[in-house]
Amino acid sequence: MSSSSRVRNWELAGILVIFFAGSAWHFVFEWSGYWRPIAWLVPINESVWEHFKMAFWPGLIWAGVASAVVGQNVKNYWLGRASGLWCMPVIIAVISYSYTTALGTRYLWVDILSFLIAIAIGQLVSYKLFYLAELGVHARWLGILGIVGMILVFVFFTYMPPQIFIFEHVPTHEYGILVDY
Repeated sequence: MSSSSRVRNWELAGILVIFFAGSAWHFVFEWSGYWRPIAWLVPINESVWEHFKMAFWPGLIWAGVASAVVGQNVKNYWLGRASGLWCMPVIIAVISYSYTTALGTRYLWVDILSFLIAIAIGQLVSYKLFYLAELGVHARWLGILGIVGMILVFVFFTYMPPQIFIFEHVPTHEYGILVDY
């Protein structure tokens, strides 16, 4: 099997792994008994923001695993991964707010489909960047910095969310870790 075929197969497998792991990720806070120390890592309410974690953390874990297997076979690995990881929440937000604005309501099946679409697009973006001309060591560090930045933002906004719509748990109009937890 050629190197590019192997990378492509890993990216396709990643779509499924991230999708199923992310779907399970949705329930980890509840399964943990609402254990606050893991709140930064898993969705803690039903806000759009918290659903970004469902794609990001499993995607980051997949990136680490894949780097050991196929990372040396491509150029711009960490820039590609960071770009894909950044795309996923953007796609989730665009689809979520577009359809709820147009239809005036939420549908679970559309949310699930948008999650899958976001992951597929993120994986495709990563794959495409892997095969651009070598962008050099600065691109690698830019990718790593982008991932570290996302981690810091997730940690900070989990415990100190801004009082804006993307962070709102709509059923109770609360932000962050809910009072009942």
